[in-house]
Amino acid sequence: MKVIATYNIKGGVGKTATAVNLAWLAAREGAPTLVWDLDPQGAASYYYRIKPKIKGGGKRLVQGKRDLDGFIRGTDYELLDLLPADFSYRNMDLYLEQTKKPIHQLHKLLRPFRSEYYYVFLDCPPSISLVSENIFDAADVVLVPTIPTTLSLRTYQQIKKFFKLQELDTVKVMPFFSMVDRRKQLHRSIVDTPPDYMENLLTTPIPYDSNVERMGTHRTPVADFAPNSRSARSYEGLWEDIKQQLSRLK
Repeated sequence: MKVIATYNIKGGVGKTATAVNLAWLAAREGAPTLVWDLDPQGAASYYYRIKPKIKGGGKRLVQGKRDLDGFIRGTDYELLDLLPADFSYRNMDLYLEQTKKPIHQLHKLLRPFRSEYYYVFLDCPPSISLVSENIFDAADVVLVPTIPTTLSLRTYQQIKKFFKLQELDTVKVMPFFSMVDRRKQLHRSIVDTPPDYMENLLTTPIPYDSNVERMGTHRTPVADFAPNSRSARSYEGLWEDIKQQLSRLK
C-alpha cells in the first residue's frame, strides 16, 4: 500500500483536484484505491457526491472507538472508495493530542488497509499542525502543488524547512507546478527554469484550465467528463511521473 498526500500550507493551489483526479486514474488502472478527505471543508467528498459526515465525528474516528471500515463509502467508480470529511475535523489536533502516540495515529489507523488498497490518497487541510505531522509520518509521498509565483515558492521553501527542522525525510516531498498560466511571463519563467532548491520536482505541470473549475458543476474528475482536455492529459502525465518516483522509492 502506498500513501500519497496532497499537501500545501496555502489553500487554493489545487490539492483537492489533484487528489480526486489521481485517485480516479489509479482506480481506472485497476488498483483498489481509497481517498481520505481530511479537510473539514469536504471538497473531495463533494466531488465524489458523498455527504461529508462521520457518525460520531472525527473524535470517534481518530481515537479508534470504531474501525475505519465502518466509515468508508463507495463512490460511483469501481475500485475507488472514500473516507468522508466531517466538519468536526477542524478539531482534529485536539483529538490527536488525546491519543497515546499523537504523531503516529494516522499511520496506525491506516495500517489495517494494507491488504485492501494499493493506494491511499490523503486530501489534506492547508495548515502546519499536529494533523500535518501525522500526514508526513503516514505518507510515502507528499505531493506539493505549487503555483509558479514568488509567494507560492516561498511556501514550498517553508515546507522543506519544516521537514529539515523535524528531521523528516525530504525525499518524499515532491513538488509540481499547478494552475500554470503560460500567458503570464512570471509563470513561464519559473516553469521553464525552476529554482535549484525545488528538489524532486515532478516534470508535468498542471495548467490553469476552466475544466478543473467545472469539476464542481459536474462533481466528477475532469478526466471523466473532459477526457481530451489539457488538464485531463496533464493529470495523466503527472500520475505517470509519480508512479516512476514510487518505483524508485521501493
